[in-house]
Amino acid sequence: MVGGGFGNIFKIPELKKRIYITLALLVVYRVGVHVPTPGIDGAALATFFAGKQGTLLGLFDMFSGGALERLSVFALGIMPYISASIILQLLTVTIPHLERLSKEGEQGRKKITQYTRYGTILLSIIQGFGISIGLESMSSPSGAPVVLHPGWAFRIMTVMTLTAGTAFIMWLGEQITERGIGNGISLIIYAGIIVRMPTAIGNTFRLLSTGEMGIFPVLILLVLMILVVAFIIYMEQGQRRIPVQYAKRVVGRKMYGGQSTHLPLKVNTSGVIPPIFASSIIMFPATIASFIAIPWMQSLASAMRPGNIVYESLYVGFIFFFCYFYTAVTFNPADVADNMKKQGGYIPGIRPGKRTADHIDRVLTRITLGGAIYVSAVCVLPSVLITKFNVPFYFGGTALLIVVGVAIDTIQQIESHMLTRHYEGFLKKQRV
Repeated sequence: MVGGGFGNIFKIPELKKRIYITLALLVVYRVGVHVPTPGIDGAALATFFAGKQGTLLGLFDMFSGGALERLSVFALGIMPYISASIILQLLTVTIPHLERLSKEGEQGRKKITQYTRYGTILLSIIQGFGISIGLESMSSPSGAPVVLHPGWAFRIMTVMTLTAGTAFIMWLGEQITERGIGNGISLIIYAGIIVRMPTAIGNTFRLLSTGEMGIFPVLILLVLMILVVAFIIYMEQGQRRIPVQYAKRVVGRKMYGGQSTHLPLKVNTSGVIPPIFASSIIMFPATIASFIAIPWMQSLASAMRPGNIVYESLYVGFIFFFCYFYTAVTFNPADVADNMKKQGGYIPGIRPGKRTADHIDRVLTRITLGGAIYVSAVCVLPSVLITKFNVPFYFGGTALLIVVGVAIDTIQQIESHMLTRHYEGFLKKQRV
């Protein structure tokens, strides 16, 4: 580590300030998670959510950091923003206007960000209204209604509260990105997931004290967890580097180019998008069945719960599909080959143009297969641990991918700040 390691982080005033701002804004977010939406019976809602861990509601509650279970002002979490961002990315490929904006540099990105904000508000209004309608039909197992005073006044108030909460979270994320350290949106999701760790540790110690779990299985589980985290870090940083050579060219009296470099292709190009999409689709029947008491729907929902062979098979299939689909949407080998050709670059032994695009596409297809297998293995791991080994907490899946990915990205940004500071100090010493 440049500059003596992480022990020097708080010796750099700007970096220290950014870390303090990030922590302060994350504290504000966690406080907001505990501020309830008016008109809700909290006890009845808690008992209703007790059996929803295998449904879409449980997935959304995980991303909201428990805010949906409490129906706080941040109940929608950052999911509307993520959904709007994904929709804009998909539309960029199909709508020429958005494609032109994505290629216009900083101004184009600002315009797309503005569209994403509008989409976030629109999705928040739609989801908030749907939640308000759904809440009015909910009741606890004892029959106590969740909504104290149902009607249009409650619906409008809920929509306004939840939409304002999502807009505020979106603003917090942007402030963290701009003034703090790391990606703000990712850190907000990270904070919501990691806050559940003390509960999992407490449950494990409780089972140890009662004798339901032995010390030897816990030690094996701890070693397995360390190995899985190390494997994820290794895979998330894994790249296939395609060598690229740039030809020499003369501009005026100067000669440019001639250097050798590489084109890095990540093993997991699509990130955590495939498991999120796959979980949303596969958990939909279980979610519908929790509201509609139809026999065939109930039997379908029971077959689509985690741990069931039908669920796991479909889950892996959807992950593979979305890994290839999202990679194809976000990475265009033809554009990469075209830009490389314009800059005088070529892959040794491969002709520029279409041959280069085909070569990149072939390599990308192969490493995406490895990435899809890796993501599927991590996402199926929780079901195996819970159903086969009676692990008392959820370890693995989308949550672990997000936690490790965000941690790696944040550490890299801290290293970048320290590296910049190191070179600035070096240059100051060399001034005459």
